Amino acid sequence: MNPSNSGDKPLWKPGPELIAAARITAFIELVNERHGIKLAGYEELYAWSIANIEAFWAAMWDFGEVIADKRGQRILVDGHKMPGARFFPDAKLNFAENLLRDRSGDALVFWGEDQVKRRLSHEELRALVSRLQQALAAAGVGEGDRVAAFMPNMPETIVAMLAASSLGATFTSCSPDFGVQGVLDRFGQVEPKVLFCCDGYFYNGKTIETLPRIAQIMQGLPTVKQVVVVPYVSARPDASLVPRASRLDEFLAPYKAREIEFRRLPFNHPLYILYSSGTTGVPKCIVHGAGGVLLQHLKEHMLLCDVRPGDRLFYFTTCGWMMWNWLASGLASGATLLLYDGSPFAAKNKILFDFAQAERMTQLGTSAKFIDAASKFGVDPAKTHELDALRAVLSTGSPLAPEGFDYVYEKVKRDVCLSSVSGGTDLVACFAGGTPILPVWRGELQCRSLAMKVEVFDDEGRSLPAGQKGELVCTGPFPTMPLGFWNDPDGSKYHAAYYEKYPNVWRHGDWCELTKHAGMVIYGRSDAVLNPGGVRIGTAEIYRQVEKLDEVVESIVIGQDWEKDVRVVLFVRLRDGIRLDERIAKKIKDTIRANTTPRHVPAVILQVPDIPRTKSNKIVELAVRAVVHGQPVKNKEALANPEALEHFRNRPELS
Repeated sequence: MNPSNSGDKPLWKPGPELIAAARITAFIELVNERHGIKLAGYEELYAWSIANIEAFWAAMWDFGEVIADKRGQRILVDGHKMPGARFFPDAKLNFAENLLRDRSGDALVFWGEDQVKRRLSHEELRALVSRLQQALAAAGVGEGDRVAAFMPNMPETIVAMLAASSLGATFTSCSPDFGVQGVLDRFGQVEPKVLFCCDGYFYNGKTIETLPRIAQIMQGLPTVKQVVVVPYVSARPDASLVPRASRLDEFLAPYKAREIEFRRLPFNHPLYILYSSGTTGVPKCIVHGAGGVLLQHLKEHMLLCDVRPGDRLFYFTTCGWMMWNWLASGLASGATLLLYDGSPFAAKNKILFDFAQAERMTQLGTSAKFIDAASKFGVDPAKTHELDALRAVLSTGSPLAPEGFDYVYEKVKRDVCLSSVSGGTDLVACFAGGTPILPVWRGELQCRSLAMKVEVFDDEGRSLPAGQKGELVCTGPFPTMPLGFWNDPDGSKYHAAYYEKYPNVWRHGDWCELTKHAGMVIYGRSDAVLNPGGVRIGTAEIYRQVEKLDEVVESIVIGQDWEKDVRVVLFVRLRDGIRLDERIAKKIKDTIRANTTPRHVPAVILQVPDIPRTKSNKIVELAVRAVVHGQPVKNKEALANPEALEHFRNRPELS
């Protein structure tokens, strides 16, 4: 079913002034001049970029003004190998140096709910990074050492990453709402030398202390030689509660700011270790290289999100989600980073829009779940807030339903580019998203990302035309293909994760289709696709219909093995005070049947008080399916609310 709005008219279309001012327009001019061609518009640029991958990334290097010892003549080596392709094998650069350019004004602005507000200028940021770099070096941190952060999304986390990467260390992080085992499952694998942590955090007006938990965590991290406690909920936390710990001010005390010494290292020097959600086992530790992350993020910020010098870039994220790493890179494009920690529904559900108004936010990034919830809560910032600086709304984490598009344009702002984005931790970037020079079609991602050879495959590996559903794949190399997984010396786990189904082709695990507008629709994870009667159904197709009903807050759907087939089982969380009865169940089924097909209609609908989700707010269909089938959930520590799984266990209606 094509989710585009009736009448086939876009929800938003850029005017000539916006197109002329967009950074991607200047990039097209650079490419045309350099290669003596006449590309016009996004689709022609995209086609050129996937046919000329080396020329594209060479142009992006220059357009992004990458700082390096040298770039080298070689752009791509072994480009026919996936994995195995290498970009800029002769280049030497430092990631932090490219972010800490000499600029004026605000570098970071931070809100911790409505409790804490701070800002750092570029000068203050560089000074703090300089002092922390010296302190880390004195603590023995050098090239290849791991520095970990169990931190909120606050300025000191950015500072710790920049100081570590300036030395050539590898940075890794997770958010402070993780339990002890969840942290050990991650940091225990990569064996950090230094751990940054805060004394607590705020959530929904409550203060949550963390130092006792960190003391427990330290018992399982023998490689940590130094813990640095960052004050947040108190001015002078008691660092003695944690072994081998010092307060940040004590750790920095011996050092004064000076010129930062940036160690320029190979393009593929390990910058980050990120983690898979880990709901089907111990999280995979995904290693990403400094040059690939820098170039890919420069492309996405400048060309897809139109981040300009002086813009004020925001994404609602924790430090356990790749969007934090993506946000941090915004400094390289000249943006001020707007950092937020806490509940997105603080201050009577309006805190993010309060932040947007107060700081003249230019790009507001969030999740599809937040947009859906804001709609359900009746949040109407178009009436309550001044958002004249806002040019783009970005959404990722799960498919954004067409009704979410309606909400943004009706209740947030009419003249804004709404970019639904799809990518992942695996590539710390996006395969498909938006751009300010294309129209926005209801329910669709605007475009495939430049220089990413994204196609849709059937089970036999045949490329499908627009309008047919299949697996999202990438058939060409890109700079943020992981360097590999930690502790996977022969690369077998890495190969199995992405290249096993289609040789020499990246299989991402999303179920999707291309549209007649050259955009894309994502229907959910392909491993969660339902298969009643042998017909494959994306879960997002059902969520779209169910969650537009007023009675339903959210839902989760699985396929249950049943009588040598699969039946669709839908769980719904309803508004407070509403009980699932025959009338509501019939309304849900009728809505699904009328807008999809009879095969989409669930055989069973059950009410639950809560739905399990990861720390980055993604619902976990595979974990629920495992519980329903009496199978173990291997890593509950990856969940924000593991207790919610009990609502799905031993349901008599499913036996």
